[in-house]
Amino acid sequence: MITIENTSKSFEGKQVVNNLTLAVAEGEVYGLLGPNGAGKSTTLNMLLGFLGPDSGKTFIAGFDAYNDSERARQQIGYIPENVNLYPHLTGLENLDYFCRLAKFHYSHKELSSILTACGLQDSAHHQKTGSYSKGMHQKVGIATAYAKKAKIYLLDEPASGLDPLASNELSSLLKKLAEEGSAILMASHDIFRVRETCNKIGILKHGTLVKEMNASEVTANELEKIYLNYMQD
Repeated sequence: MITIENTSKSFEGKQVVNNLTLAVAEGEVYGLLGPNGAGKSTTLNMLLGFLGPDSGKTFIAGFDAYNDSERARQQIGYIPENVNLYPHLTGLENLDYFCRLAKFHYSHKELSSILTACGLQDSAHHQKTGSYSKGMHQKVGIATAYAKKAKIYLLDEPASGLDPLASNELSSLLKKLAEEGSAILMASHDIFRVRETCNKIGILKHGTLVKEMNASEVTANELEKIYLNYMQD
C-alpha cells in the first residue's frame, strides 16, 4: 500500500533522506521514530507528492506519489500535527465542509455517525470547534480522512500535545482503522505511543533507516534503550 524504494532527498547539499526503503502493508500501522530533523516530515511530503525524490521511488497504492500525485492523493488521508478547523463552525459543519471539498456528500446523520466512529463524543458534534481540545481537533481530522474513504493514512506527530487519555484514544482508533484494512504510517518521536500503537517500527537518524523491528519483539523500555543507543552513536 505504501512503498518507498531507495529514496533520497537533499536540500542545498544537505542529505535529509538517505537511500530510504520501507513498506507498509494493508492492515499495518508503521511507526517511523526519529528526533526533529531526522527526515520524517520530508518523507511524508514525498509520499504526499509535494516533493520529488532526488533518486528512488515512492508509491501510494501502486501510484507514483510524485509523478502521478493526483491519483495517489485520492488514496490518502493526511493528519498533520495540528489539525486546522474553522472555529466558528461546529465539528459536524467542519466535517461536512471538508467532505464537500473532496466531492463527498453525506447526510447529517451519516456525518454524525462518522464522527462517533472516530471517537468524538456525541455532545461535541454540534459544538463550535473553537472550544475543542487538541484531541478533539485530531478526531475531526481523522474523521475527514475516514469520510474520504481513505485506505492509506499518513500522520505527522499525531499525539504531540495530547493528554494521556486522548493519546490512548488515538492509538485505539488507529488500530481500529488498521483492522478495517487501512495502511498507516505514523511519524513520531513519542517512543511509548509508537510502541503502543504500531505493528512495525523503524528508527530514522539523519535520513537513514538504522533499525527496523516488529513492535511485538520489544517492550517500551527496550525500545527506548535501542532508540537512545542509536541517537548517542
